[in-house]
Amino acid sequence: MAYRIRRIDYFYTCVKDEPGEALKLLNELAAHRINLLAFAAVPTGVMRTLLTLFPEDTPQLVEASRRARLDLDGPYGAILVQGDDELGATAGIHEKLFEANVNVFASSGVADGRGSYGYVIYVRPEEYERALKALEI
Repeated sequence: MAYRIRRIDYFYTCVKDEPGEALKLLNELAAHRINLLAFAAVPTGVMRTLLTLFPEDTPQLVEASRRARLDLDGPYGAILVQGDDELGATAGIHEKLFEANVNVFASSGVADGRGSYGYVIYVRPEEYERALKALEI
């Protein structure tokens, strides 16, 4: 199975749980030429949505958020796996983490329908370096 694993940063921000709020943020990021490797939106609390941004270029996002007065929390570390979509594609990744006694406390993935997938792995900050070492990053 061919895949690429790399460390990535992510940031959080909250918006109102209303139509168009995520669109405003995404348009602002596009206007600042911010490329995202991944993006997630999850409801949190009453009428709030937590947006998670995974920038390709962390310093560029930090600078753009400062100029645009965006309130971002982060950066935090995650692991991005991109590879060939095959049966059991992520099992080997999890096995390496298990053998290193690293707990995956959250993850999210998607196949593109053309033979590839992307998978974001979250581990606890105190286990992050051990996870990177286990995955030879």
